[in-house]
Amino acid sequence: MHELTIAQFQQLIHERYEKVDRQRGTAKTWMWFIEEIGELSRALARGDDPTNIEEEFADVFAWLCTLANINDVDLTQAIQQKYLSDTPPDGFKSDGPTG
Repeated sequence: MHELTIAQFQQLIHERYEKVDRQRGTAKTWMWFIEEIGELSRALARGDDPTNIEEEFADVFAWLCTLANINDVDLTQAIQQKYLSDTPPDGFKSDGPTG
């Protein structure tokens, strides 16, 4: 197996699925993404199948790349700007998703 950058993977998703992804649109793609997050959540909760957990992480990342592609977001650039800038986020959130 060889090393793969975020940009390379996002480009691979673009090359393979861009036409159908753009036709599906953001709203329907978001639903697929959420479904994959649910599958990952269930796999993590069970915790008994490391291979399945890895597969679900990969699926979530692929659908994230799809959402980024159809919304013209370069994930590498977005990550660099947010997390590798001179003022990256503190790295924690208080009290969960809404806190």
